[in-house]
Formats: sequence, structure tokens, C-alpha cells
Amino acid sequence: MVLQARSKHREAAPRPPRPARASPPLSGTSEVGAGEPGPERAPPSPGRRGAAGRKGPRAETAAAPARDGLAGRLVAGLRWALGLRRGRGRTWSTLLLASFAALLHWSHITHLFENDRHFSHLSTLEREMAFRTEMGLYYSYFKTIVEAPSFLNGVWMIMNDKLTEYPLVINTLKRFNLYPEVILASWYRIYTKIMDLIGIQTKICWTVTRGEGLSSIESCEGLGDPACFYVAVIFMLNGLMMALFFIYGTYLSGSRLGGLVTVLCFFFNHGECTRVMWTPPLRESFSYPFLVLQMLLVTHILRATKIYRGSLVALCISNVFFMLPWQFAQFVLLTQIASLFAVYVVGYIDTCKLRKIIYIHMISLVLCFVLMFGNSMLLTSYYASSLVIIWGILAVKPQFLKMNVSELSLWAIQGCCWLFGTVALKCLTSRTFGIADDAHIGNLLTSKFFSYKDFDTLLYTCAAEFDFMEKETPVRYTKTLLLPVVLIIFTAIVRKIISDMWGVIAKQQTHIRKHQFDHGELVYHALQLLAYTALGVLIMRLKLFLTPHMCVMASLICSRQLFGWLFGKVHPGAVVFAVLAAMSIQGSANLQTQWNIVGEFSNLPQEELIEWIRYSTKPDAVFAGAMPTMASVKLSALRPVVNHPHYEDAGLRARTKIVYSMYSRKAAEEVKKELMKLKVNYYILEESWCIRRSKPGCSMPEIWDVEDPANAGKTPLCNILVKDSKPHFTTVFQNSVYKVLEVIKE
Repeated sequence: MVLQARSKHREAAPRPPRPARASPPLSGTSEVGAGEPGPERAPPSPGRRGAAGRKGPRAETAAAPARDGLAGRLVAGLRWALGLRRGRGRTWSTLLLASFAALLHWSHITHLFENDRHFSHLSTLEREMAFRTEMGLYYSYFKTIVEAPSFLNGVWMIMNDKLTEYPLVINTLKRFNLYPEVILASWYRIYTKIMDLIGIQTKICWTVTRGEGLSSIESCEGLGDPACFYVAVIFMLNGLMMALFFIYGTYLSGSRLGGLVTVLCFFFNHGECTRVMWTPPLRESFSYPFLVLQMLLVTHILRATKIYRGSLVALCISNVFFMLPWQFAQFVLLTQIASLFAVYVVGYIDTCKLRKIIYIHMISLVLCFVLMFGNSMLLTSYYASSLVIIWGILAVKPQFLKMNVSELSLWAIQGCCWLFGTVALKCLTSRTFGIADDAHIGNLLTSKFFSYKDFDTLLYTCAAEFDFMEKETPVRYTKTLLLPVVLIIFTAIVRKIISDMWGVIAKQQTHIRKHQFDHGELVYHALQLLAYTALGVLIMRLKLFLTPHMCVMASLICSRQLFGWLFGKVHPGAVVFAVLAAMSIQGSANLQTQWNIVGEFSNLPQEELIEWIRYSTKPDAVFAGAMPTMASVKLSALRPVVNHPHYEDAGLRARTKIVYSMYSRKAAEEVKKELMKLKVNYYILEESWCIRRSKPGCSMPEIWDVEDPANAGKTPLCNILVKDSKPHFTTVFQNSVYKVLEVIKE
């Protein structure tokens, strides 16, 4: 139900433009064009009064017997997980603080997103264009299901997609981790139907006059608008994530002050911790909150003396919810399994506990394999191979113990068996099943250590987020004191490990392990920190795992296991608040910098392009071009495309190389023949792609010189076609950014 549109002019003081964010070929970051005058919103109609909540009687009499059942164990487990064993009041107060942290983070990211894009004032087309690159691709499937005649019909359409890799028909639910879009689309359809049924309006539409000779647009806000609903759910999920961080820090440190430290460290380093406020539809926005839950459960399992079935089931569910939305999740879980195996090898957890964790990982991996319609990348991953190898090592552990070697040698033997066994099994399974979809990951890592280069690797490494970590990042960590605090904590854990190890290595006595080798969860977090550090240093984008984990580690400044000697002399609250006060100096400046970001999305050249495609080409016209642009063409113009930004497929990478040959130094006739094999009707040429480069060797012609050295030195084809597209192509549309070339049929 929609209110009658009102006229609303943009008459307020102009909003300063957002600095342009460079969008590399594979970047998922947003782009913001020049600023538009910022409208002053007329107040909407008075808000609806929500339905009164219902209160039921408390079943006090049932509380006592429930304590022996599942419900009782869950309540007791929650109190134990929160470190609150003194009564119900402390448990509820902790949950209240966690809820406040969630609300605070939801409000923060919602405010930043609106300030950056002025999303509430954008038209439907502008909102879709604001979802650039991968974001637009993922959102297009949500849009497909929402606009389909029925939910099942929409799911069938994305499982038999003909637009994404024309002329192929692909199951995008299998290929692109689209369960979040399926679930959100179902919620949206249910929500709108219920609201329509009971007569409650779900959105308000306005007529926005943009000025400067531009046409007026209709802008709708409210959860009844698909884009607003989609973004709102993502922000709510990431708000809940902050509640998990508070509980996580509380449980790990044994103090609610630890939860406070974790949350404040996250806010003080917010720009280094997440990018959900700039790029909501990316896979990490859906997946990462479940990793936080998963790591909290792993911590609980490592600390618990007795593992309940409920904890293992919860771990399995969180694993599935983490892996399903994101193709990269398997690599993160690989680092976790490696860390847990190292904790086991040196004696901090027993064989039984690790075996249960491995079984849960195996079950969740199989469930994801089934739910992803047999996605072979899961079973041929390093993660799957690592699970099998560790399972094998656990099975033959008695044979290892019979070896007449020192304890240190035994650790080394098990470590080598895991490392070489994992690599060998991964290579064997990949060759057996003929899977090369993740081969570019190995090439990318190889290029980090050696001089290896190829077309796909350069597309990655030339993008800033796939380069090495910026030198400024550790400096920013230091200014907020996050890095110094974590280093102190890490040093304390290492001292404990050395003390424990020395007892075994020097005395060669294994029977003292049960007494000395406790607090395995602390050792696990230290090893996980090292793994995330390695990932973040090698690939800058992956610092989004490192920084939040550092915030969790910072909670251990409240740990009596590590700093009990200090808290015996100084009150822990005094230490914590002194540290937080020092952190807040730079932390508050960082937050103010984020709050000062004010802009408005505008991309008139692309808007002109999309409108031309909609009204001047046939619905079955096939397009090719830069990956970010193709996502927008598919989303907003609903035209078939031959390539797109989801690069984790060998066939798609081969297609993209053909499409990008337009920016090589090859002959126009040769490029045209390859495009015709893909049945391309129109090619969208962007001159900026021909000349821009993020660093030396990273312009498209230079990348092609590595791939095609035979043509090095010739004039790039894109430069030739910008001046004159004939005789092999015809220019049918052109503006300041885009030039559409029609492929002349022979």
C-alpha cells in the first residue's frame, strides 16, 4: 500500500561530493559520483502505532524440572557462556548490554550508509546502480525472485538462468552462494503480503526534483521497497553481530569489562573492521556474523570439560550458515582447523574433543555440498583435504606414540604429515574430478612470493584490496592502541606456552600435561591471530578477519588467567578504563571522520546508458564489457551478458579474457571473431579502462603485454576504436564515459 506521491524539492544546502572510490576490475567497493544538492526531507506522515505486546504468565512451577532437561541445560549453558554464575539478574543485565551494543552498531552503519549515498532519496534505478560490481550481480537475483509471479517460480528462474553467462543456462544458486537472496526474497514476499492483507502501508513514495535540467524521479522509502528491505535486513544482522562480539569478549575474558573492550575496540577501528556500511550486498555481510558465533562456540567447546550435544549441533549449524553465503569461507575454516590441530598436537586438547570437532566440520561440509547442489569446489578444497588428513592422523595416533622419538620430533612429524598430506590430497582430488575453479587462488598466493604473473593474477593484484596490506594499517592500529594491547596479550600467552612446552621437552614427561596444559582456548586464539595476520598481510582485503579478531583478543586484558598478578595489586576496572581512555583519543577521531562523510550517489553517464539499452535494444540483445558494468546491465536493463564479476569459475575467467581482449593490442578482426563466438551483439567500451592504472604495470594494455607478448608495442585496440570503430564495429551510443559498439555480422 503506497501513499500518494508528494512533490519534494532538493532545496537545502548542497551536500559535498564524496571522494571517488576507485573500482578495480574485481572490487566489490562502492563508487560515488559527483555530489548533488542535498534535499531537505519533508516530514512523512505521522508514524504508525505498533501493536501492543503481549505478556503471559511466568511458568515458575515449570522452572525447576526444566533444569534437568534441554531447556535447563540451555539456560545453564548461556549463563556459563556469559561467565555469569551468580544469578539471573547478572545474566539479563549482560544480555541487555549486548542488545544495546547491537542497537548502537545497527544505528551507526545505517547512518553511515545513508550519509554516504543519500539512499532514501534515490530512485529505483539509482539504488540499483549504487550496487556496483558483485553487489549488483547478487542483488539482481533477489530482484528476480521478488518480481517473479511466485516465489517458487523465481527460484526456478535463478536455478535455470539464461542471462548471466549467455548462451549458457546455469544454476546460479549453485554457483554464486545465493541462499541469502533466496531467504530475504521469501521474507519480503511474506512481509508485503501480510501487510497488504491487514491494510498497513509498507512504503511512502515521493517525487524528487533533481534540478540542473534533469528529469524528476520517484523515490520510495520503507520496508515495502525491495532495495530498502534488502539493505535493512543486512544492517540488522550486522547489528546483532555486535551483540555476539560483546558476549564473545565477555566469555573469553571472564568479565563484562572484556565485552566492553571488544565492542569499543571495534568501534574505534570501525573502518578497519568492516565495510558493510559501504558494500552491504557482499557475501561477507551475510556470512561473517555467523563466523563470530561459530568461533564463540568453538571457544566454549575448548573450555568446557564436558561437551553437550547441543553445543555440537549449534557448531554445525553455525558452520553451515557461515559457508553457504560465501565461497571464501572454506579458506577461513582451513585456518581454524590448522590452529586447532596445532593446539591438539602440543597437548592443549585431547583426541576425543578434536575428533568431535572434526566430525562436526565434516558433517557441515557435506550438508553445504548437498545444499549447493554438489558444488565440487567444496569437496576438492584444501579445507576438505585437511579434515580428512587430520582424521587419519587421529586414527593412527597410537602408532605415533610407539615411535621412539622425542616429544618435539613427534610434534614435527604430525605437523609435516598434516601439511604435505593436505596438499597432496587436494592435488589428487582436483585432478581426479577435473576441478580448476580455485586454481587462481594458488596462482595468486604464488605471485605474492615469486615473480609469477598471468592475466588472472594481475587482475587481482592490481586491485588495491588484493595487494599486500598497506603500510599505514599497522600505524592506524597503533594510534588506537589496539596493536600494543594485543601484542602485550599475545606475549603473555606465548610465555604461558613456552612455560608449558619447556616442562615437557626438558623433562620428557607427558603425564603432567593434564595439570599444566590448560586454557587451550587462549592458545587457539593466539594461533588464529597468527593465521589471520598472515592472510591480512598477504591480501589487504582479508584484514577484515584480522582486525575484529584483534578486538576480541583485546578483551583478554581483563583476563585473570593472564594478568591475575597485576589485578592483585591494581583494580582491574582501573586498568581497563585507563586503557579505554587512551584508546578513545584516536578512536573518537576515527568515528568523527566516519560521521563527517557526506555525499550523494550520482552516476548520470551510466543512467543514460541503462535508459538507452532499455528503450533502444531488443530484450534478447547480448552485451559484453567490463565486469562491473555488466552487473549493472543485467540488474537494471535485464539484458543477457556474457561475463560478470563473480570470478571464481574457470570457464568465466576464460570468457572474461576474451571480452577484455578489446583492451589488448590484438587486431580488431581477431577480437571480433572471438566475440561472435560468444554471440555478442553489443560491446560497451570504456576509454578509462584503456588508460587508467593503479600502479606501474597495471593498465589493461600492460596486463595484456604479459599475457600476449607477441603484440607488445602495438597501439591498444581500445584507443583505435575510441577514434573510429569501423569497419568491424558500429558506434550506436556514446556519452562522456561509455561507447556502445554494435558487432557487425559478417
